Amino acid sequence: MRLNPTLFALGGVSVWLGLVLTIAGVVAHRTKATPETIRKIVHIGTGNVILLAWWWRVPTWMGVGAAIAAAVVTLISYRVPLLPGIDSVNRRSAGTFFYAVSIGVLMAWFWPQAHYQYAVLGILIMVWGDGLAAVIGQRWGKHPYDLLGIRKTWEGSLTMAGVAGLVTGCVLGWTPLVVVVAVVAAVLEVFSYYGLDNFTVPVGTAAVAFWWQQVWPG
Repeated sequence: MRLNPTLFALGGVSVWLGLVLTIAGVVAHRTKATPETIRKIVHIGTGNVILLAWWWRVPTWMGVGAAIAAAVVTLISYRVPLLPGIDSVNRRSAGTFFYAVSIGVLMAWFWPQAHYQYAVLGILIMVWGDGLAAVIGQRWGKHPYDLLGIRKTWEGSLTMAGVAGLVTGCVLGWTPLVVVVAVVAAVLEVFSYYGLDNFTVPVGTAAVAFWWQQVWPG
């Protein structure tokens, strides 16, 4: 009997997400890791599921549906502690909600036209860029700056730019677009009011990359 590709993809994605949440739970209960560390494990781990979705070409409805479900759960968790390890870091931030929404928007935008690479690009930049920029900035940031009341470090911003450039090069090739996306990602990440950068960074970088390659293909 031939296995249904959609069911296979759904099972694979579910296994991956379950593994990430299990690892986060083990780290939370067996170590002295901070809530921020647990949040970063979930943030980076769950976002990488987009690579499996790309590889298996999961249907658009599956990706968008999962994103909507995650957004709803997140909204509920702001009142009922369903995700205490994720949301306890900063209750004033809607970052987890925007994280889910941005994935849904990018898949709804690019998946139906088989422009998978742009959705993958934006999501990976959010996942790795934002995750590593926060870690580097908080632990090793020695050169802070303030912009419109937002405090950042140059180390964190340069990490975001570097990761965005690396992701762009790996996904779309090593062209001048690498520098453009790196700068756009770093600028958008600065304006992170209430976690909005989890929306502006992935959607903004994907849109810029898509537009650039329409104007200057190849």
